[in-house]
Amino acid sequence: MSLVSGNDYVIRAVRPGDWERVKQLRLDALRDPIAHLAFLETYDAAAARPDSFWQDRAVGSGEGSTTARQFIAEAPDGGWAGSATVLIEEAGSEDWAGFPVERRQGHVAGVFVRPEHRGKGLIEALFDAGLAWAWESGVERVRLFVHEKNTRAQAAYRKIGFEASGRVVAFSKDEAQEELEFVVERPL
Repeated sequence: MSLVSGNDYVIRAVRPGDWERVKQLRLDALRDPIAHLAFLETYDAAAARPDSFWQDRAVGSGEGSTTARQFIAEAPDGGWAGSATVLIEEAGSEDWAGFPVERRQGHVAGVFVRPEHRGKGLIEALFDAGLAWAWESGVERVRLFVHEKNTRAQAAYRKIGFEASGRVVAFSKDEAQEELEFVVERPL
């Protein structure tokens, strides 16, 4: 657990009992005007999931999990201001797009900060926690995918130290989209 410098936000991993808040934050993220560029699922699909899905998600990406970790930024009033999740991808497996995973790596997904909390350093704090956990987990690099038109997110990821790898992944949800892969290598 850590505090965001200059603020009273607490960055921590989710806990199994947080499942209702995990669900609510995800649904709120999917209502964000940029969600159609930033998330692979729709609000309706997420809202239709049973409570057991959210309970499993909180356990599977919470404190103690060795394969995924969801970090949240808890605001001074106790509300959740944002979140980022790091998934571990094992060498020799296939990623979400069907490509082979060549080395053990982290994959950041589900990045969101509520509009009223943006500009306060929360993205950096969430990534600091996520990257620290990934490096402790022994990954060689961490990657993420960002929509080619989501320039604000691209700028935030570059500021944190991620660089475009040159890999472009095309997929379709509601419309044809291209996602750019950004990576950061494990520090020496």
